[in-house]
Amino acid sequence: MKDVVEYLVRYLVDRPEAVRVQVRRGKEGIVYLVEVAPEDKGRLIGKGGRVIESLRTVVRAYAKRKVGVEVR
Repeated sequence: MKDVVEYLVRYLVDRPEAVRVQVRRGKEGIVYLVEVAPEDKGRLIGKGGRVIESLRTVVRAYAKRKVGVEVR
């Protein structure tokens, strides 16, 4: 699943070589922490958070369970 998140994020940013994805397991389930270049944060979040919410929806549908995606 980490590979899917990384693939999708790399497709969305201008500097794919700077993308790093970490997995954190907590009480709420699995959370993918995504690090991108500072200039790509706005692109990944999108206007009004629409891009990151879409990414979260796709990841949850693919995983078929509760997962989270956070941008760092």
